[in-house]
Parts: sequence; structure tokens; C-alpha cells
Amino acid sequence: MGRSQGMGKLLQLWRDNRGILVFLSLMFVFRSAVADWNDVPSGSMQPTIEIGDRILVNKMAYDLRLPFTTVSLVKRADPQRGDIVIFLSEAADNRLVKRVVGVPGDVVAMQHNVLSINGEQVAYHQPDEAVKAYSATDGGSQLLNEQLGDITHTVKLAPFATGRDSFAPVRVPQSHYLVLGDNRDNSADSRVIGFVPRDEIVGRASSVLFSLDHDNYYLPRSGRFLAAL
Repeated sequence: MGRSQGMGKLLQLWRDNRGILVFLSLMFVFRSAVADWNDVPSGSMQPTIEIGDRILVNKMAYDLRLPFTTVSLVKRADPQRGDIVIFLSEAADNRLVKRVVGVPGDVVAMQHNVLSINGEQVAYHQPDEAVKAYSATDGGSQLLNEQLGDITHTVKLAPFATGRDSFAPVRVPQSHYLVLGDNRDNSADSRVIGFVPRDEIVGRASSVLFSLDHDNYYLPRSGRFLAAL
């Protein structure tokens, strides 16, 4: 008697709330396998991504995955140099956001924050006036535009020596990627956690959904809403 009453209550609950339950189920599936947003609690990708940004993650950029798992059903593409990727790092035991610098087979080196890929030095340029204005308010950090393939982005360099600005040439293994933060002297990236396995990468980020300023009472940064990365 008690079991049948319990089943009856569950059925009634379903009838009364099936619309919202179906909506929530579809939303969770969508966020798991199609697109999601990711909070950014650190400054390792400054100035591209600020602390408090909520970035849009395209989870179908590289794979069609079984919802609620990391199992790839269909491989759609591979990460390219310059992509901002989100990955579930086993080495760091955390979800991280970094930029792809080296793809499988690349030989990558860095000397005083100047990258070389396959023996060719990466091109650097002075940023525009808006970026220079940012630098003036950020403790004197140096900002440079870095060219990775067709992607130009800004990197942030500390105004003092940190001992993390150089590494000897390394070859990126198959099915792995070398990733760096745009805030080059303040990022726990491949220089700390090693190469990132392909199957840890869950998506690509190309825009900010919205942003909250942690240093100003969490007020919205309206200028960063839907900003391209």
C-alpha cells in the first residue's frame, strides 16, 4: 500500500511539473554537450580574459560528446594554434582556460618571453592606444600583440624578472598540446602541468557572455558583455 501511494505521488509530481522538468533536463544536456559558460577566477589569461568574466564555451567545437561524460562520439576538428581552450586537467585537478601555442609535432621554445615555433620566431607588435592605456593602470606591465597563425592577441609581461620567461625547445607529442596563459609570468600552464592530452579538452571560448567586477562590489562591466576574445 505504501509503495503504491509513493508511486502515485511521483506520477502526480511528474504531471504537475513535467514542463519544467523537461526544460531543466534539456538545459543540463545542452550545457553538458553543446555550450556552457565558465567562470574565470584568476588573472592567468589577462588582458584577454579578466577576473570575473563568464566566457561562452563551445563544447561542439572539437567533438560531439556523450552528454555528462568526456566520451567523444564524433571528432569534428582539432584545436589550432591561437585557440582559447577549456580543459579538465588531471595534472592540475582543475578546469583550466589557456591558449594553444603548440600542436602535435611542433617544436616550441621561449627565450625572454619570445616564442619560437618550428625554428621561426613568433611576430610581436606594439598594441594600440587602448591597450597601452590599460597597461598604464596595471602596475607597469608590458603588453605586446602576439601573432599565432591568423590570430593576433595581446600578452601581458611582468615588469620584473620572474624566472618563467624561457624554456628550451620541446617537441609536442602526438595527441597533446602545449598551452600558455596570456599573462605569461603569472600562469600555471604547460610550463607547470606539462602537455595537455587531446581528450582533456572539452571546448573552445571565443567570447565573453557577461562580466562582474570583483574589485568594485561585483558591479557589471557592461563594456565586456558579449566581447570577442
